[in-house]
Amino acid sequence: MILLLILIPLAIIVLSYLMVQWNRDYALTSFTRKIKTIDGSPMEDAVTVVGGFWGSNFDLLSMNLEQMFYYSRTFAKSFKRPYVQYFLMSPVYNVIEPSDAELVLNDSRLLSKGVFYTFLHPFLKTGLLTSTETALGVCLDDRLDGDEYRQNINEVEESMLERLKNPLMAFDCIYYNSGDGKKYLKSMEKLHAFSSGIIEKRRDLLSKELESEDMEAKKTNQEDLNVYGKRRYAMLDTLLRAEKDGLIDHAGICEEVDTFMFEGFDTTSMNLIFALMSLALYPDMQKKCYEELQEYISDDLTLLDMQQLNNLKYLDCFIKETQRMYPSVPGIARECTSDTVFGGKLLLPKNTQINIHIYDIHMNPKYYDEPEVFRPERFLPSETEKRHPFAFIPFSAGQRNCIGQKFAMLEIKTLLIYVLKNFILEPVTKPESFRFHAGLLIRTKTDIKIKIRKRIV
Repeated sequence: MILLLILIPLAIIVLSYLMVQWNRDYALTSFTRKIKTIDGSPMEDAVTVVGGFWGSNFDLLSMNLEQMFYYSRTFAKSFKRPYVQYFLMSPVYNVIEPSDAELVLNDSRLLSKGVFYTFLHPFLKTGLLTSTETALGVCLDDRLDGDEYRQNINEVEESMLERLKNPLMAFDCIYYNSGDGKKYLKSMEKLHAFSSGIIEKRRDLLSKELESEDMEAKKTNQEDLNVYGKRRYAMLDTLLRAEKDGLIDHAGICEEVDTFMFEGFDTTSMNLIFALMSLALYPDMQKKCYEELQEYISDDLTLLDMQQLNNLKYLDCFIKETQRMYPSVPGIARECTSDTVFGGKLLLPKNTQINIHIYDIHMNPKYYDEPEVFRPERFLPSETEKRHPFAFIPFSAGQRNCIGQKFAMLEIKTLLIYVLKNFILEPVTKPESFRFHAGLLIRTKTDIKIKIRKRIV
């Protein structure tokens, strides 16, 4: 009995000592290693560390999508510098400074996307189909159940956001046996079937084209030739031709199609929605855009060419200011695949998630005076040359930037030209009346509406 009375306090002392030692290197309640400084100086000298004993494990658990979006916004405004969080089995380094974003996006060691993308793989998000149709060479009409596809992809994203909120759902064995997990798998089956339908449709069309008697005439059609005299093929055509050569299989084609479906979908449509809203809100700016169109763009839009589009300097600034205030993708993530020395100051353990908060970078008052004021002149050359190059990254940057950004800008400009040439926009929805929702793409809780009137010249 006496021995037991001695051993119990001794065990408590030893365990307490070990816990203190382990706590130096590990976030114990998150079961993960800590981010540390290289020289051993206090973390608080370099970054802000968020969370108490339980880290940030349960911060999101009771939040709705609106609260999730503004959760990170609150930290950015309060700390005004990078901050660290600890979630289950994952340290998180949050970037809100352009200089940090540059380090991450230009680092060849940091090309792996974050855990949220892993959850959503291979389907991410959808919406507008125009650029996707161009790349795939298929009209995504009702026969391919496009509306059902949109519904399923929305269900997938909502399921993944719910998964993020609950730390236990990080384990596949738990998640896929839950109601949300089963719903997710069912939606994914439909999404796979949709992609396969697109591929089969284009495979049939391409086969008929190759067999048609006028194929040789099509090959020499000047409208279908590039500068090297070769026919331009839709992306999917190229993949299908590679399949015939044994360079890719059907599963590989499906993966590429799935990826492109996301890249060309709601990113553009959300940009257009906010651009139209902004044009309606600021009639003086709308007038200036229209006057620029009248100077450089013919009323016959069939004659529209690249040179004319490049002359629209003010419209370009207007679109960029829209992208600054309402970036289609408010944040992106990278994952450390090994221990990584970052910026010469911090050691990021393997599996650290790096969240680059594009929205917060774009609203940083250090780089944008009165960031909540809509001001297209910010993007005049005389202004942009004063700012950090990574203070504006609506299409990401570095080695994994958006490959379709030039096409997206041309698409947005072209559509706005058509609208402004034919209509006058008037405001209905104002920015102060809506709230954003968390997600891969920027969303609002309520619909954004405008009035349009036929322009009478």
